[in-house]
Amino acid sequence: MKHETLEKNIGLLAFFMVIAVSIGGLTQIVPLFFQDVTNKPIEGMKPRPALELEGRDVFIANGCVGCHSQMIRPFRAETERYGHYSVAGESVWDHPFLWGSKRTGPDLARVGGRYSDDWHRAHLYNPRNVVPESVMPAYPFLVENRLDGKLTARKMQVMRELGVPYTDADIAGAEAAVKGKTEMDALVAYLQGLGTLIKSKR
Repeated sequence: MKHETLEKNIGLLAFFMVIAVSIGGLTQIVPLFFQDVTNKPIEGMKPRPALELEGRDVFIANGCVGCHSQMIRPFRAETERYGHYSVAGESVWDHPFLWGSKRTGPDLARVGGRYSDDWHRAHLYNPRNVVPESVMPAYPFLVENRLDGKLTARKMQVMRELGVPYTDADIAGAEAAVKGKTEMDALVAYLQGLGTLIKSKR
């Protein structure tokens, strides 16, 4: 009788469904906060240099994550194409993380060092110059937009408050490290730094 009452009361049923899903979700998620594999950086990882940090912001601002994921799943089809599967320790200092969920373009988790700087510049300026069938938009304006670095140190300070181990020297030299560089310079530096600590099969 009680079960029949629950099934006939949509509000009550929805309430208990939310409770059940919440309990199940929490039992899966909460333990991850206490496992070293999910909250410690991988061996050899260092905070992104100032130019790469600015490049990451260029990546975000231009919506690149809408078409490019940065998370290789542990399936043969993916590891054969992109390289070693992604591990949690690679993303512990990413705020926000840029795993993404769509692959109109290829996954970028292991793109660092796969192509030359010149290739990236040509590809970003006009993708069809190097990949004729590409549907990616062109970003020629990245060559014209220059960074002044006025907020770079503040970005690093905020990242340090979130647990990224930037030093006082990193922060002090941030503006000089990016001032006068273009957004293209920054984005290429960011892409070249992606996934280089775990060796790819390719």
